[in-house]
Amino acid sequence: MANNDELVFLPLGGVGEIGMNLALYGYGPPSNRQWIMVDCGVTFAGPDLPGVDLVLPDIEFIKKQKKNLKGIIITHAHEDHYGALNDLWPGLNVPVYASRFTAGMLEAKRDYEGSRAEIPITPFKQGDRINVGPFEIEAIGVNHSIPEPMSLVIRTPLGNVVHTGDWKIDHNPSLGPLTDEARFRAVGDEGVLALLCDSTNAVRDGVSPSEEEVSAGLQKIIEAAEGRVAITTFSSNVGRIRSIAQAAEAAGREVLLLGSSLKRVTNVAQDIGIMQGIKPFIAEDEYGFIPRDKIVVILTGSQGEPRAALAKLSRDEMRNVALTSGDTVVFSSRAIPGNEKAILEIKNGLIEQGVHIVTDNEALVHVSGHPRRNELLKMYEWVRPQILVPVHGEAAHLVAQKELALQAGIPTVPRVRNGDVLRLAPGPAEVIDQAPFGRVYKDGKLVGDIEEMGIADRKKLAYVGHVAVSVLLDSRFDFLGDPEVVPFGLPEYDDEGESMEDTLYDAVLGAVESIPRSRRKDLETVREAVRRAVRSTANEAWGKKPVVTVFLTKV
Repeated sequence: MANNDELVFLPLGGVGEIGMNLALYGYGPPSNRQWIMVDCGVTFAGPDLPGVDLVLPDIEFIKKQKKNLKGIIITHAHEDHYGALNDLWPGLNVPVYASRFTAGMLEAKRDYEGSRAEIPITPFKQGDRINVGPFEIEAIGVNHSIPEPMSLVIRTPLGNVVHTGDWKIDHNPSLGPLTDEARFRAVGDEGVLALLCDSTNAVRDGVSPSEEEVSAGLQKIIEAAEGRVAITTFSSNVGRIRSIAQAAEAAGREVLLLGSSLKRVTNVAQDIGIMQGIKPFIAEDEYGFIPRDKIVVILTGSQGEPRAALAKLSRDEMRNVALTSGDTVVFSSRAIPGNEKAILEIKNGLIEQGVHIVTDNEALVHVSGHPRRNELLKMYEWVRPQILVPVHGEAAHLVAQKELALQAGIPTVPRVRNGDVLRLAPGPAEVIDQAPFGRVYKDGKLVGDIEEMGIADRKKLAYVGHVAVSVLLDSRFDFLGDPEVVPFGLPEYDDEGESMEDTLYDAVLGAVESIPRSRRKDLETVREAVRRAVRSTANEAWGKKPVVTVFLTKV
């Protein structure tokens, strides 16, 4: 170990926000650190980003020194932990270590999206140890709402770090593994410099209910329902899908899967043997021939996604599947902040059809995959870290875990946000530098920043619309025919009933005619005069200034 070697932690996403998790660990002298990346996730675009499919972390920092990036380790196959890998890995081209389920999900995702990136995956599972650059990394099994999640022990000459990933304590899960208390205690005995810990539920007291209790709650609803039962949940929650399928079979009901992401996940789970013992699902075209009290539908759309199966059902837009009065829809999920309005619209659409809605406010039909405060205290007790770094959460979650850790006697809890370079050792833990970080946007098949993708202009268009104007001038710089004015996204009439198109047409005529013929030789002057006149006239009539494009040609 050189005298100026340091161990640092640098989050480029997921610290100060929910989603888009990407953590870097660096070891070595400041001028030549070697790095590993833990997770490479996405977050989802809201209505403020029209047309954007996904939001990805900006990795320019690590791309500039990719020769020092020794590998990427994925803790589990949730989109906010692995969803950016297909798009960002081609600029890195380093080894990737992941579980069989995660590898299968990456392949299925690549096939579905038509991605050209074929990422070689080195299998890595609970109990394995690998050497990646100066780091030795051990996978510890934890419980979460997806198959094969893991925490990581990252061993270095300057100390051991535990990166929990997403986890919870559930002694009766529908799908393993159990969170490995014995292994965490053994690592604690070995000595832990720092614990980087999931903060998602740090504001919630107590312990999370068991998945076993959720399964029992869902089974009661299925058994008591007189009509069809449709249950929407996160497509990655294979344990929940298993529980629903088993409860349906016990009640003498067939099961239909609706939603492409749900089918991809179950196909991967079947390929690696996780769905053994589950009766085959029926085909969509069989739905109409099965009595209403003999079917359960598991479907996508729990977060109000407008193109998901549940949204289509709420609008009665599916060809072979529909719900009717007396049927039941169960939201076996919790709303991700920001999705509440879209979910409410779907619920209202279903209620208008006479469908009964059940959420976790009425029954225990969902439980989070993240630890509450008493579970966090257990992890502190097992690992006994010198330093606690809250990650995976917004400010409220991070601060709540910081306060809990200080109360529990952990001596050092530094404040860290995206872009902070936190030195863990040697010396006191402190933020010593800032690294560039940010967001890039996946829009169709392309990825770029907000300007490159035209998102800023698109947002403007969404608010004020667009007017296209075409003007032809002859050799004397007079009009050659009538100008064309095409408004798009503007009101059809003003408040006096005048056609907006006619009003803007008159503005174009007036703008050109107000310029002396001798000055019309400067086409740019004419073009700008027309643009300004159209914007000003629209503002007078409407109160808003549209985007205006003027095509001016001299013949």
